[in-house]
Amino acid sequence: MRTRPSILHLDLDAFFAAVEQRDKPSLRGKPVIVGGLGQRGVVSTASYEARPFGVRSAMPMHEARRRCPHAAFLSVRFGAYRIASGHVMSALRSVSPLVEPLSLDEAFVDLAAATRELAFTTDDLTDLAQEIKAEVAERTGGLKASIGIGTSKFIAKLATELDKPDGCRIVPHGTEVDLIAPLSVRVIPGVGPATGERLQRLGVRTVADLQAMTLAELTRELGKAAGTNLHALAFARDDRHVEAEREAKSISVEDTFEHDERDPARLAELVERDAAEVATRVRAGKLFARTVTLKVRRPDFTTWTRSRTLDGATDRTDVIARIARELLAGLDLSEGVRLIGVGVSGLTRLAQEELFGPDGLSGDGPSTTPSPAPPGRVGSQLSLHAEANEIVPSASTWSDNWEATAGMEAPADTRTRRRPSTWLPGVDVLHDEHGPGWVWGAGIGRVTVRFETAETGPGPVRTFRADDSALHLADLPQAPDAPEAPGITDS
Repeated sequence: MRTRPSILHLDLDAFFAAVEQRDKPSLRGKPVIVGGLGQRGVVSTASYEARPFGVRSAMPMHEARRRCPHAAFLSVRFGAYRIASGHVMSALRSVSPLVEPLSLDEAFVDLAAATRELAFTTDDLTDLAQEIKAEVAERTGGLKASIGIGTSKFIAKLATELDKPDGCRIVPHGTEVDLIAPLSVRVIPGVGPATGERLQRLGVRTVADLQAMTLAELTRELGKAAGTNLHALAFARDDRHVEAEREAKSISVEDTFEHDERDPARLAELVERDAAEVATRVRAGKLFARTVTLKVRRPDFTTWTRSRTLDGATDRTDVIARIARELLAGLDLSEGVRLIGVGVSGLTRLAQEELFGPDGLSGDGPSTTPSPAPPGRVGSQLSLHAEANEIVPSASTWSDNWEATAGMEAPADTRTRRRPSTWLPGVDVLHDEHGPGWVWGAGIGRVTVRFETAETGPGPVRTFRADDSALHLADLPQAPDAPEAPGITDS
């Protein structure tokens, strides 16, 4: 346990919505909701102006529209978010080389390795935090961040949450236990709905209640690992290090459909495309995968997974795609599919293929692991790759809007497609005569564009035919060093 507050946690406030308000002056100070705009879309981020109406992340988009019908509802622009994230991470690395990104909008910084001498007093750390906030705003065009500093990751992150938005909180050494005692037990990492309900049945509602329980009682009720972990965190004991390099454990891509998909040919096509993106991401990370997994969610929310493991490891698109297709062929999907996805795991930096067969396959074929998924949790896996597909209105529009919505490198067959079949609200466009703008709305063969940028102030609105040859998707600048975000938060 550290004896001085030397771990900093930064979280960008309402990140996706804040980027949209920055780039779209007409939306500043107004409710903005970013996420999937289709029938089964979910909210990724709601601006602080939308939150008083009860809109929150992971809420079904139709519910968000009911609660806040006057908000601007926009699709995601991962390219813009990655650019902003890269600037933030660069600013943090100028403070210390030990920066651990948690997502596009969140990171830990180890101040013990800071590039400048620090006294670690409250005043000294407050000054540093304010300098970082100012630097982030300068580099990102005005984005705001909240910062917490403490003796551990747990305390630093909690300090951030206790002073949002645009906050700064320092927790001095020796004050941690008193700080967390009156708070809900749910502030402790690992206490989710199920564990929280079990603790509540034991009369444990606050961290102070948890502190009153013995280690033996906790391990008896929750098991040795969970009980030991919770007992330590209840007394603010957290020895986790800031890890500048975090190895990915898996990479996956998923598609959620507006309407249940029953066409086997269409499903096979989507599996191949998702496999291609997964392989692209594997190669981008200079990795190789040993296990290929197919995920299918049925209309009743039952989720099936099929996996096949190779003796070696691969980064080849054809291998991943073929295995995924074979796993798909073994399923009876006549009742329809709500979600389908392809993933890989067992990641390594060493390639080893074709040991015993054409693909080095081992085992007796696919293994099945059925797992029920509760209703209402579409898009619950918020990895960068899953989120990019989850929030697109329908699978048919994804490849056409790849660069505009995800900011990722598209497969070869879609990389040069710059005219989408569906113009998603919020995407960046460029008109040969009127210049840069963004899609305000589209339908019935028309596209309405507001011509404004972060620098121009609110601009005019004009409507064009959807096939107007003068209207194009806009190319975003090259993103700086942004994290391959393992998660996306909404704060």
